[in-house]
Amino acid sequence: MYENPRILIVDDEKMNLKVLADLLKEDYVPVLARNGEQAIQHALSDTPPDLILLDVIMPQMGGYEVIKYLKNNDKTKNIPVIFVTALSSTEDEEFGLRLGAVDYITKPFSPPIVKIRIRNHLRIVHQYKLLDQLAHLDGLTEICNRRRFEEEFKKEWDRSLRNRLPFSLAMIDVDYFKQYNDHYGHAMGDLALQRIAKALSEVLRRPADFIARYGGEEFVMLMPETDHQGALQVAEHSLKKVVGLAIPHHYSRAADYITVSIGLSTIHPAVAASQKTFLATADQNLYRAKEGGRNRVVGSVISRDAVSLQHLC
Repeated sequence: MYENPRILIVDDEKMNLKVLADLLKEDYVPVLARNGEQAIQHALSDTPPDLILLDVIMPQMGGYEVIKYLKNNDKTKNIPVIFVTALSSTEDEEFGLRLGAVDYITKPFSPPIVKIRIRNHLRIVHQYKLLDQLAHLDGLTEICNRRRFEEEFKKEWDRSLRNRLPFSLAMIDVDYFKQYNDHYGHAMGDLALQRIAKALSEVLRRPADFIARYGGEEFVMLMPETDHQGALQVAEHSLKKVVGLAIPHHYSRAADYITVSIGLSTIHPAVAASQKTFLATADQNLYRAKEGGRNRVVGSVISRDAVSLQHLC
């Protein structure tokens, strides 16, 4: 279900907050803040606003300081800010816009004009989000693409290091996919990839888990805060999920249906290793899974002393 946009209203005067909240509550979800510190807390929350209406003159932390903070933070820099203020000089407006505000509304304001301006800016935000989503989606399977994977990989790697939690990664390859394309045709091959992508996506249940198309018939899964045993369970489930699709493949030497091979890698942040090593280990294990007969998982834990391998059929 579509959720109404959240609008953060920041003003130290209760009456101003009430007037704006009453004006917007029919079409939006107003979120109120009485000072700059509260505004920043809301902006950094797990449910950030879609747009911020920000007063300039406030005690302790004024609007100019707030927008400077927001624009210098990667998490909040793209939230549009509209100044709603009694400062009405051309110089004040120019200064606010130079700081990064998308609009500048002076008090007293016209309620219909405010609503129209907010609607127009939210439309731009919506279009920007759609374009951003499209830029990160794989056109065939409609799951995330490799570009998005690389961004997510870095973010989760840094978070794993910061929180000192285990991190697992799986490289997945469709077995004998060239032979499938050669004999059934590329249109059928595309349909098979779409079904496989959907099935693999359904395996991942936690919000932090992530899947992307890595290229061709290859997929990659990120499983933050997941130890090796937990990752092996996900990988086993993935194997069964793909087999359960029962997509006939009479030219496979692994089974009568389409199957996948999975290379798994798990690391703990205490181990001195790089993202490159982490990814390469999963890729090497994928190669071992294919060499071992396919339709299986080969997983390893990257440790200080040695790599511990577990093989599953």
